[in-house]
Amino acid sequence: MRRAVDDYGMIEDGDKIAVGISGGKDSMTLLYALSEMRRFYPKKYELCAITVDMGFEGSDFSKIERFCKDLGVEYRVEKTDIAKIIFDIRKEPNPCSLCSKMRRGVLHSAAKEMGCNKVALGHHFDDVVDTFMLNLFFEGRLGCFSPVTYLSNTDLYLIRPLIYAQEKTIRYFASHAPEMPVLSSSCPENHNTERENMKNLLAALERNNKGLRWRIFGAICRSKIDGFDTFSGKIDKE
Repeated sequence: MRRAVDDYGMIEDGDKIAVGISGGKDSMTLLYALSEMRRFYPKKYELCAITVDMGFEGSDFSKIERFCKDLGVEYRVEKTDIAKIIFDIRKEPNPCSLCSKMRRGVLHSAAKEMGCNKVALGHHFDDVVDTFMLNLFFEGRLGCFSPVTYLSNTDLYLIRPLIYAQEKTIRYFASHAPEMPVLSSSCPENHNTERENMKNLLAALERNNKGLRWRIFGAICRSKIDGFDTFSGKIDKE
């Protein structure tokens, strides 16, 4: 994570960074790692954490609240009716895009209210490759999200410090950090999306084409697609 932060200049002295927390392994690992990195990183920064409560019945973020308290990180839960709007009122047949936009809007507003200038998201190496392939398959274009994105309408920077971390590494870390809570998803669309289908397709292709994801990631960087232009290819693939 530090290498990605350094390569793309994600953190500067005096930053206040809001970590978007869903409660899943990716966002919780990101929060934990950024919190620990404060102890030795030469550029000093503050952290806070924000959860957008979708409004699913039975949602409980008390474990995350206690974890943030132990880390010395301010934590805020933004309650919404996003789930009701998308699934009950609009009955969206393809809800992921609208859901993402609504959640991001709430997250960015909360970050501004808390005095943050940056928002950190838990997208990792596999998300980079999956997003690139989804854009290629379904939109006919070469594109991905950027390591660092400036949002002029909110004057916020989005940073993605985990872009060099493979999902299997994050999963391993989460399973060996018992003090770090990981919540299961309440979304009814979980594991029923085009992203999940693409993940499965790439996994099947990689069984007979070892290193396929790394070659795709390398192609993204060599082509300088959406700001991926400094990766050296020298990080540990295991």
